[in-house]
Amino acid sequence: MSKLPEDDLEHVFNHTQSLWEELRGQRLFITGGTGFFGMWLLETFIYANDRMSLGASAVVLTRNPANFALKAPHLAERNDLTLHQGDVRDFIFPKGNFSHVIHAGTTSSVHVEPLEMFDTIVQGTRHVLDFAATHNTRKFLFISSGAVYGKQLPEITHISEDYHGAPDPLEPMSAYGEGKRAAELLCTLMADRHGFETKIARCFTFIGPYLPLDAHFAVGNFIRDALQGESIRIGGDGTPFRSYLYTADLAIWLWTILFQGKAGRAYNVGSSTQMTIRGVAEVTSAALGSTAQIRLAKTLTPGQSASRYVPNVDRARTELGLEAHIDLVSSLKKTSLWYK
Repeated sequence: MSKLPEDDLEHVFNHTQSLWEELRGQRLFITGGTGFFGMWLLETFIYANDRMSLGASAVVLTRNPANFALKAPHLAERNDLTLHQGDVRDFIFPKGNFSHVIHAGTTSSVHVEPLEMFDTIVQGTRHVLDFAATHNTRKFLFISSGAVYGKQLPEITHISEDYHGAPDPLEPMSAYGEGKRAAELLCTLMADRHGFETKIARCFTFIGPYLPLDAHFAVGNFIRDALQGESIRIGGDGTPFRSYLYTADLAIWLWTILFQGKAGRAYNVGSSTQMTIRGVAEVTSAALGSTAQIRLAKTLTPGQSASRYVPNVDRARTELGLEAHIDLVSSLKKTSLWYK
């Protein structure tokens, strides 16, 4: 795959330049560095490292270094990135000190058995926290999810960090959300015991380069259908509400939370501009110049409330000055252009 567009890298750098000095001469450890979020973290890190001559380096955990080298040779060949083979649940700890740790390694695939998903999230987080506790880590960023809130009530248009709902523990499909909840608690307990700062990013929905176009991400599937000239297919009735943050803005938010977020604090990460799934499909079709039909897999059930998965991001905005800079239409065009 191609590296990220220069204007996106510059956008992230311009909004984070004042933060990077903290990494001068330091080492990072990153899990999940070869995934959707991780690729953005790695590329924006090396961009800042080069621009500011930080002399920083990162060790990146991956199950398959050879596959990563094929996927991103421009990263695998870097001297400031070292690939460390292993599973997040039981990897052998690399030697040396690591001032900052970003734990983004998990699985949210619908094809993963729920018990394995839960074990990967919880055991993996505990193992990475044990690593941080024994390698002089000062700041630890855990990539969590808005799934920790459980089903968003229809009367709550934007869910905040103060909401105390939760996934249904008697429902197997709650494995992802409950796993993230348990992992957040582990972050709190381990930070209290060992004295390093933990920050939690509760992430919602996103769009941008490296987003899989053949997975369970609706907007990615819409882009794929539009680029292939096919009908844009919606798996449901099109009524659920979602919001999308472009991944260049996501990178700004994650780095800012790592460096400046309050210790022991959770921040919602996403856009507050909501739209129905059908609306997203229509905007995708128009933005990408598609003339194909939009097809719904299900019809609307009369009297049924629309589901929502939309964050309230006031905390990130007021405490850290974070904003969504790139709108959905621009995000769709930039993502499709990168894939072309």
